[in-house]
Order: sequence, then C-alpha cells, then structure tokens
Amino acid sequence: MKSTLAITALLAFMLSPLTLSAANWLEREDVQAFIERMDSEHDLDRDWLESVFANVIRQDAVLEAIASPAEALPWHRYRPIFLTEARIQAGVDFWKANETVIRRASREYDVDPEMLVAIIGIETYYGRHQGRHPVLDSLVTLGFDYPPRAAFFRRELEQLFLLADEEDLDIHELRGSYAGAMGLGQFISSSWRAYAVDFSGSGNRDLLNDIEDGIGSVANYFARHNWKGGDAVAVPAILPDDRSFSVNNPLQRKRAHELRAAGLIFSEGVDDDELVLPVQLDTGNGDAWWVGLNNFWSITRYNHSPLYAMAAWELSREIAREKDGRR
Repeated sequence: MKSTLAITALLAFMLSPLTLSAANWLEREDVQAFIERMDSEHDLDRDWLESVFANVIRQDAVLEAIASPAEALPWHRYRPIFLTEARIQAGVDFWKANETVIRRASREYDVDPEMLVAIIGIETYYGRHQGRHPVLDSLVTLGFDYPPRAAFFRRELEQLFLLADEEDLDIHELRGSYAGAMGLGQFISSSWRAYAVDFSGSGNRDLLNDIEDGIGSVANYFARHNWKGGDAVAVPAILPDDRSFSVNNPLQRKRAHELRAAGLIFSEGVDDDELVLPVQLDTGNGDAWWVGLNNFWSITRYNHSPLYAMAAWELSREIAREKDGRR
C-alpha cells in the first residue's frame, strides 16, 4: 500500500506544473480555507497570513524526496547508512564535548546518555546537517500538494504558524529537513511546541542554535514517551523452521504470550502479559527476529519505523562501547 501511495504521489508530481506562482496559492480554495481557519480559530492576522503565502515557493525536490524515504529500504541496506565507524567515532566525540549537559539531561529525564547521543547522531550527524529546506515552503507544498499525507502536513503547517508566533521566529528563515523537522534533534513543529525545553536557562526554547536546549529536549521527548533508563530495549527471537509468522502491521504491539503462541521463541524474562513489538528484519540472507520492549516502542514514537528504532539502538550501543574502550 505504501509503495502504491508513493507512486500515486510521484505521478501527481510529474503531471503538475514545475513551479507554482505566489498568486496561485492565494487563488486556491483550500489555501483560503486554511487562512480563514487560522484567522478565526487562532486570531492570526489574515493580511499577514496572506502575505506569507504570497512568498511561498513550491518545493518540487521535497515531493521527490518524500516519495523515496530511507525507511522503505530493507534492513540490510538501511543499517549501513547509520552504523558506520565514522558516525560511531563522531558520537563519542560529541558525547565527550558535551558530557556535562548529556549527563545532566540523562539524570533529570532518566534517559540513557548513549541513546541521546545516537538519536542526535542519526537525525543531524551531531548537529552538522540540520537541513537546508525552507520549512514553510516544504510544509505548504506537502500540505496542499501531497495527497497521501496532506492532512498531517497541513496540521504541522498550522503548528508552524503557532510556533513562529509563540517563539517570535521568522517563519521565512526557518530551515530544516524536507519534511519540516528542525534543529539538533529534528523536531517537527508540533513536537517543538509540546516537548522542547529551555535546558540552558536562557529564557527561550531554542532548538536551532542552543545545543543544551537541543539535548534536553530530546531527553524530555523520550521521558514523555515512557522511556525507562537502564531497561532493556529489545531481545533476540527465533522463529523455528516449521513455524510461519508475518508482521502485517510493523507498529502493532501484542502481548508476549500471543507471540509465543504464534511460535516465536524469546527470553523467558519477558512477562507473558507485557506489550511487545515483533520485529522482522530482512538481512539479505533470510530474516532476523527481535522482540521490541517498552523502550523500543519509545524510540518508535520519535520515528514510526522499527528499522529506525533498531538502528538507533544499535548505534547507541556501539557508541557506548567505543567510549568505554570495549570495542
């Protein structure tokens, strides 16, 4: 189904004009309805909203990028993107350079420090690549010209306007990923509003320039999504050759006893009533099976992909081992 939606979106992109003039946005009924709602529900000035849309440029590169996300790759091709010696060593360097802040965030939010480092390493290569796409233009493009997820991106566009108003940000100057994520930990607008913290005590929640706020906000995000410091993340599982099991919905948790009844064999230390996530990884030479626990689920709240969660967890372990001289 995902591939069908991606193809549909790509065809729509190919058949559409290469550029969309400023006047075109304001002439569209769906854009006018959005402006009207922002005015009536949030009391944002209509003239200002229209002036903002008048300067939006359609981002065709964004439509191309979202049609081919890395998470669509099989595990054996996805994993090498993030599990590299260079990224592991850079993670150690980042950890050492920000040890005091990372230790404080880990302690205050009960999140393992290596996980904080790994998430930032995956999201922005430790702050080096925070994205160059104009966030406003990206969200308008996706919110109005990407039907498969238009509702989601339109909500994020709404959140962006509110965020800019609350944090006194220049909405035209914000840069981020093609999907509108910003800062050290790549927070989308709604996450910035809900989970960002002023960890440096500057009086602002600055995810773009304040590394302390960035680290503290990632920690707060995990704490708010029930991460438990020191707990296991996942356990390996075995599917006997005479049993068959398919993961139809990669984000559907089940009780551990249901997986055991289906044939998966895994640690007896996982209680039968515990909610767990079956994880099937295409190694290129058969499937590897894991059972994701509560902390694994917390990682999927950051990015709704079991591949992402597994890569982040593996990277965190390798960074910790390298830092401690155990590799």
